[in-house]
Amino acid sequence: MGASGQTGSDRPGTAPVRGNFQAAFTAMAVVVALALFVSACGTGGTGARDEGPAHADAVGGAGAAKSLAPAATPSASAAPDPTQAVRLVKADPGVSSEVKRELKPCVSDDYPVDVSYGELTGASAEDIVVNVLSCGDQVGVASYVYREEDGEYHNVFKAEEPPVYAEIDRGYLVVTEQVYAKDDALSNPSSENVISYKWISGRFILKDRTRTEYGDLGGGDESATEG
Repeated sequence: MGASGQTGSDRPGTAPVRGNFQAAFTAMAVVVALALFVSACGTGGTGARDEGPAHADAVGGAGAAKSLAPAATPSASAAPDPTQAVRLVKADPGVSSEVKRELKPCVSDDYPVDVSYGELTGASAEDIVVNVLSCGDQVGVASYVYREEDGEYHNVFKAEEPPVYAEIDRGYLVVTEQVYAKDDALSNPSSENVISYKWISGRFILKDRTRTEYGDLGGGDESATEG
């Protein structure tokens, strides 16, 4: 589903994403798979998972947005505010009960969230990307995008199957996830997907997907772009 008329230079690069987070993903904690999402991800005890965003509602639009309580609008120069991000996730009816239940401080009041602000949807205020992480290994277990409209933030994207990580790259929402075949060990996923979305007509549209096959026993990578 590549973008019509889109060149490779228009798309966000995938190498920096994989370089930054592949090590954390492949070192994912067993507690993430077994404790946090065993009910959501374990089907028949195989550890297998589907590709792409967590569910059909993972790519949201204005019609599916969840309206949240008003929050302070971040300025362009403001540092990411983990406290605001935690409030957004906790108050969001679109966030699963498993994520809310496990979103607790790791140490003192230090919550396991990674927050970034940026331009994704063309709103008057910067969008907020929130990644919920595991405490031990800082593995991404859920990702959300919040868009401001009329003084309220709305959930316009979610992915809740770990390991997953979302970030802003030159106006694109770039989601990195790892994929497990039926017999894969938790430490040895079969492949990695890097998926790029663009906000068009009130919703995120998939524009590019790159799949990297890890191969057996850590062999050479095979990359392929699905268009």
